[in-house]
Amino acid sequence: MAERMTTSQRTVLTVAVLGSFVAFLDGTVVNVALPAIAAELGGGLSTQQWAVDAYLVTLGALILVAGAVSDAYGRVLVLRIGLIGFGIASVAVALAPDTTLLIAFRALQGAAGAFLVPSSLALITSTMDDPLRSRAIGIWTSLTTSAMIVGPLIGGVIVDLFSWRWVFLLNVLPIGVCLWLVGRMGVADEREPGAHVDWLGAALCTFGLGAAVFALIEQPHSGWDAPQIWIPLAAGILLLAAFVWRQHLTDAPILPLDLFRSRNFSAGNVATFFVYAGLSLNGFVVAVYLQQGAGLSATLAGLASLPTTLIVIALSSRIGSWAGRVGPRLFMTIGPLIMAVGTALLLTVSEDFDYWLQVLPGMILLGLGLAVTVAPLTSAILGSADHHRSGIASAVNNAVARVAGLLAIAALAAVTGGALDLAGFHRAAIVTTVLLAAGAAVSFVGIRNALHRSERADQPAS
Repeated sequence: MAERMTTSQRTVLTVAVLGSFVAFLDGTVVNVALPAIAAELGGGLSTQQWAVDAYLVTLGALILVAGAVSDAYGRVLVLRIGLIGFGIASVAVALAPDTTLLIAFRALQGAAGAFLVPSSLALITSTMDDPLRSRAIGIWTSLTTSAMIVGPLIGGVIVDLFSWRWVFLLNVLPIGVCLWLVGRMGVADEREPGAHVDWLGAALCTFGLGAAVFALIEQPHSGWDAPQIWIPLAAGILLLAAFVWRQHLTDAPILPLDLFRSRNFSAGNVATFFVYAGLSLNGFVVAVYLQQGAGLSATLAGLASLPTTLIVIALSSRIGSWAGRVGPRLFMTIGPLIMAVGTALLLTVSEDFDYWLQVLPGMILLGLGLAVTVAPLTSAILGSADHHRSGIASAVNNAVARVAGLLAIAALAAVTGGALDLAGFHRAAIVTTVLLAAGAAVSFVGIRNALHRSERADQPAS
């Protein structure tokens, strides 16, 4: 008979889902609102890219800091800070009068969102053991991943019926509910005495990512030989190299490099990079092209992802339980391959557009592959780290996923040839398919099933 969650554990799971839900939702809900934002505030493809990437830059960089802070100063405290900050930033984005302030507030929103995800997952891993933990992660995965996919649908309906600004105000209600539930969890904060955070490392990572992304987004307008492109790119690479070197030297690294001694942790994060780069690129391109290229309304463009969402919600929890019993390798190999077939089917999209024949089959396979992949991937990575490092392990994996999406969208102009027309859409589908297939290959070669509770992150790679 399956072990049942206690009332406190159910509340923890609800808080973890709600806290992560708003951060994941906001990362994708904006995609379908981009044409409306550009129509009202002005700006072309680069402005649309920045509306997404400003959020991902700070989210991807500071999520590492949040993981370290979560472990050092308490997960509940960090979660509360993230919720309050995210709510304030969401209102600011909704009220932004121009693109400059919108992008600036999106960056602040990403910074607050960085404090939500690692502390949320760490609450699960610190209050539950397998197989209950794997089942809880499966539930968390199905609901939070569905936020990433249902985002375009919710955003499309709101844009068509009201305004793109209400897309961001949507966050206020779940944040309020989550803050109320946090006080009812019955979980005490665990703090490490004398702990401190590497803020210098955080600055190096944030500015390094920001400079590199600036160069990738603006390069199509100026060319690689322009000083305003190659200087930020070189500076970004140097800052990121300095960040890695800093992690070797500091006593309190925000990216503990020794975590990567675990084979499943290192291979799982490489697979995460390829899979989430593909998912982010696909989500952006499909949401925008269906409106600007195929001529669909924002609502219909959002509805395109509904089959994917329903499949993920229906299957992720069950697959998470299976993976907890038999191991993640098979799921992490087959899942991205199924997704790759789904995105390859998008090459059938033509000028004579037909959603039912050209898009729906790919969306169904994308949902099936995503359901098969994400819960086992999350369990494999978190299961490879000791419980007391669950916050930073979760943070590293989520940072990898967000940085992957960040770089994929920053390189969009290079992928599509500078225009999101039909030819650009097809090029993006090919690149997405290759990225997902690479994720499957890394999982097949690198992931092992022999990781149990007795095996820890300091186990040498075999």
